[in-house]
Amino acid sequence: MFTPIRRRARRAALALSAAAALVLGTTAANGAPADPAPAKQGPTSVAYVEVNNNSMLNVGKYTLANGGGNVFDVAVIFAANINYDTGTQTAYLHFNENVQRVLDNVATQVRPLQRKGIKVLLSVLGNHQGAGFANFTSQQAASAFAKQLSDAVAEYGLDGVDFDDEYAEYGTNGTAQPNDSSFVHLVTALRANMPDKVISLYNIGPAAARLSYGGVDVSSAFDYAWNPYYGTWQVPGVALPKSKLSPAAVEIGRTSPATAAGLARRTVDEGYGVYLTYNLDGSDRSADVSAFTRELYGSEAVHTP
Repeated sequence: MFTPIRRRARRAALALSAAAALVLGTTAANGAPADPAPAKQGPTSVAYVEVNNNSMLNVGKYTLANGGGNVFDVAVIFAANINYDTGTQTAYLHFNENVQRVLDNVATQVRPLQRKGIKVLLSVLGNHQGAGFANFTSQQAASAFAKQLSDAVAEYGLDGVDFDDEYAEYGTNGTAQPNDSSFVHLVTALRANMPDKVISLYNIGPAAARLSYGGVDVSSAFDYAWNPYYGTWQVPGVALPKSKLSPAAVEIGRTSPATAAGLARRTVDEGYGVYLTYNLDGSDRSADVSAFTRELYGSEAVHTP
């Protein structure tokens, strides 16, 4: 499980970025030619980064010894929050000072990754205030929050959104309990707003258990879904092909190399297309990373400071 984040109550305004949308492999969001790493064969590797303590740039420091491809294909900014305004009784998107710093400095913190061909997502997490993805009481309210998410992706030139339904504390501040329609309306609206961006699901919480309502199943709206329990194997209960699922989940530096290797081997043997990692820090973790890259890609990982 994730360690709770230090947060401040201020609402961070979305700062305008000079970047437009990114087209990976052709032109970067800032107009500079993209320089993606060589292509690799094998599952998509994902790295969550706790930006309260670590730099997003760590994700781009690992390549494969054989061929030079990126170890990681997706980097996740962890994490923005869904907060609750008790005055207006509405949910809103909040960035703590560390997330805000990354977003204000996308030119140096995000664009270098994107130019390598790494997609950068914004994870959104509950914040102990009663607001969550599963308790919007109307389609209009869910759609309004979806617009905040898609606006942030557009303003900062990101590649998508990751949903993590933890720490909402539903019922706090007089908020509603989870209902069956909320997350379906939210994901439907978000996908309509950004049809070509990534939407991923950290498969945990009331929202993850409520993917169908009124004849609509939003499972297919997700690009990826992954197991939320590090050091374990658990196939997400989401109706997606194996190519979009990560039953494996490891915490770099805490999950043993033997376990990481075993989970990677099983990923390949059973035909799954995604491998999830969490908490990549600034240390040289090439030994931990190589434990799974040898199984996923047949290559050691190289760390470049």
